[in-house]
Amino acid sequence: MQITDADRRLLRHMLAAPGLSVADLAERAGLTSATCWRRIERLREGGVLRGEHAVIDWHALGWEVEVSLRFTLDKTDPRAFDAFIAAARNVSEVIEIQSFLGSTDMRLQVIARDMAHYQEIYRNKILTLPHIAELDALMLISTIKSGAELPL
Repeated sequence: MQITDADRRLLRHMLAAPGLSVADLAERAGLTSATCWRRIERLREGGVLRGEHAVIDWHALGWEVEVSLRFTLDKTDPRAFDAFIAAARNVSEVIEIQSFLGSTDMRLQVIARDMAHYQEIYRNKILTLPHIAELDALMLISTIKSGAELPL
């Protein structure tokens, strides 16, 4: 899909202030409301805009611990990845699942209310996941940069 300068302006404003109305976006991007709406629809149809969602601050809801778990799977079973992913999806505290090429096969991002809760999740839910050969945990201390900003 071909992106114009007006599309880039529109996307920059949508990233900077995701809750703006079409009228406000149009004004900030220097477009009419009708043109802005048509461009947004074209960006959706072209797959550039895949949806809108709320960004929730887990810490504000009392989830104080965030851990990145890196797994190497026992690949002697050809269904190891599928079984691991299916089981990991059922752990409600897993907020992200990623697969990789390299020495790490999978990464899970896990949140917990506190360390005691994390220990419970780790023992009862994480260690029971199938086909784990190796596991490494990285506890988040601080987030320096986060977001999906693009150099538009």
